[in-house]
Amino acid sequence: MDAVDRPARLAVGVVGTGKVGSALGAALARAGHRIVAASGVSDASRERAVERLGLVPTRPEDVVAQSDLVLLTVPDDVLPDLVSGLAGTGVDLRGKLVAHTSGAYGLSVLNPAVKAGALPLALHPVMTFTGRDDDLRRLTGISYGVTAPEPLRPVAEALVIEMEGEPVWIADDDRALYHAALAGAANHMVTLIAESSELLERIGVEQPGRMLGPLLGAALDNVLRLGIAGLTGPVVRGDAGTVRKHVDALILAAPEAADAYVALARLTADRALAAGLLKPEAAERLLDALGGNIWT
Repeated sequence: MDAVDRPARLAVGVVGTGKVGSALGAALARAGHRIVAASGVSDASRERAVERLGLVPTRPEDVVAQSDLVLLTVPDDVLPDLVSGLAGTGVDLRGKLVAHTSGAYGLSVLNPAVKAGALPLALHPVMTFTGRDDDLRRLTGISYGVTAPEPLRPVAEALVIEMEGEPVWIADDDRALYHAALAGAANHMVTLIAESSELLERIGVEQPGRMLGPLLGAALDNVLRLGIAGLTGPVVRGDAGTVRKHVDALILAAPEAADAYVALARLTADRALAAGLLKPEAAERLLDALGGNIWT
């Protein structure tokens, strides 16, 4: 089989049947590919191989041996050693598509496999995975950060489209910044909302999610439609007194949250100033309230 010309109807193996691997394996099966082998280390991963893919887990090298397309869906820190280990086993990698799903890594992490004849792809699904049944449904319509050698670009994009996703090309050198942008938005948002919910509970708000939901929904809609022009709140209004009250209250209630608030308020003020939404004199007052320089 010429993998470059024919990306469909592949024998697919999944190395790492965790939350991501089991969902993507199921998505490829739904697209008509054959999921022929899988491996997992943890008990939960091995259970997902059986439940989602209908496979009894086997060794990673056995997965590679049976597959045309090998999905490496393991944590980022495990990926380099996994690739090196697979290449070191001597399993035949010639002509096989080897795709990892890491956002931070590009193609160089696959070099040991490439030297053994593999065809490298980086296919990162831009979605959070919980391991629940709705993971597969959430894959429909999401973006994938795609990186591949130019001759393999049509194959990578075709696989994403078959999984009902949207391929977005990411240059190899930009993968770390790409992933930092995504993690900063999604992961840190969860931390901020959890922190806010806990603070509201501390003062007696019984259902902070009900209070925050409409506010956060509107804020997210505003920023996705308008960018920084959708910013509201005391920083963009230049309400230095209010900002100082926030900092003082947080220092007493949650000092670690106060540090984060000050850092984010400075970044917010810096962006608002650059966009012309915040006047220089108001920025000076905020500077005093935050106790540091807001200019970069």
